[in-house]
Amino acid sequence: MRSLRTLPPLARACLWFLGALAALCWLGPLCVDVDPHSPDWQALSVAPGVGGHWFGTDAIGRDVFARTLAGGRLSLTIGLLSSLIALGIGLGFGAGAGLAGGWAERLMLRMLDVFSALPFLLIVILLLTLFDRSLGLLLAAIGGYVWGDLARVMRAEAARLRETPFMLAATAMGASFGQRLRWHALPNLLPLAFVYLGLILPQAILVESFLGFLGLSVDEPSASWGTLLAEGVQELDSAPWTLLFPAGFLVATLAAFQFLGDGLRDWMDVHGEARRETEAAAA
Repeated sequence: MRSLRTLPPLARACLWFLGALAALCWLGPLCVDVDPHSPDWQALSVAPGVGGHWFGTDAIGRDVFARTLAGGRLSLTIGLLSSLIALGIGLGFGAGAGLAGGWAERLMLRMLDVFSALPFLLIVILLLTLFDRSLGLLLAAIGGYVWGDLARVMRAEAARLRETPFMLAATAMGASFGQRLRWHALPNLLPLAFVYLGLILPQAILVESFLGFLGLSVDEPSASWGTLLAEGVQELDSAPWTLLFPAGFLVATLAAFQFLGDGLRDWMDVHGEARRETEAAAA
């Protein structure tokens, strides 16, 4: 995999921004001597910048800056973990379908089409409503929702690998399907899969924020960006900053991931074409 320094400048800037944002969300609550969950009854709905509260406080005196950073840490963590779950499902399913070929590949693609046609987000909401909410169920629900596109990309790349000389040689030498998948397909697909991780991560964050806005994410006193948005809507008339700052962080994060994803997609297209030209010349 070539150096990421060949990424477009905007994509590199977004990568640095996201790294700084992640560091701020993870380290900020440790550096700010304010408990994001403790109310200050002497500072109710304080405006930003007053009394040492950079982003103001909410209706019960909780510091919005500390809560925004803590919410970002939770949203980014849930987004990353659920994306890793989606990575495992999509990589395994797509690689297996592309490497199998024939009727097995067609059957798995039809299964993927059926999955894509289902109103899966409604199913996720139903599951979180009917069963006791837990972090594991939330991660599994979000990961099970965002893996489909990754599986299609992995299937296409695995189908290309199936016809390469080293894969044909492994088949001719009697390597089983599991051996070809484990020793040849997955090591070649992992770099591309981790690149696409940056494309499904914002989708997972957005789904978690949507669920949090509906009250179906983590329970109090923890709060993600989606939970903070729901609280901010209720205080929009009296304290609009409780909505504006978490919303600004969420929008900036999703926009940065979008620009980074576009840059990664262009980067993969350019180097994928160069790789195919090299393979053609070698053949």
